[in-house]
Amino acid sequence: MEKKSLIEKLHDLQDQNKNQSYLTQEALVNLAKEEKISPAKVFAVATFYSMFSVTPRGRHIIRVCEDQACHMDGAETIIQTLEKVLHVRIGDTTPDGVFTLEHSSCLGLCDQSPAMMIDGEAYGNLTRTKIESIIQKIKAGA
Repeated sequence: MEKKSLIEKLHDLQDQNKNQSYLTQEALVNLAKEEKISPAKVFAVATFYSMFSVTPRGRHIIRVCEDQACHMDGAETIIQTLEKVLHVRIGDTTPDGVFTLEHSSCLGLCDQSPAMMIDGEAYGNLTRTKIESIIQKIKAGA
């Protein structure tokens, strides 16, 4: 059986509790013990990659692409629209714990810029109207 990498193990840990969707300090320390490496190394890896979080996040993670194509096609307007619709700043979670709004590097959707990803689902060619519709559908449970 092939041994999992530290990154794969961190993904597994974060995925274990979808209601939390973050890595607790206790989980990181326990993983370090299991792997026989320093907790600092585990924490460094967990905080380096944007797909991991060491603080609580919402049930729905919104990642807005800010790479060159999206930046040039209006990523800042997309962020401003999301901040207005969700009533949070980039990097924050809504008070009800439903959404977390994050920056992201390239999502691989340069041909559909500006783009974002929500819970792994890609959305491209974004406009204010399109964003409002997407958020309303998610809020409604669609």
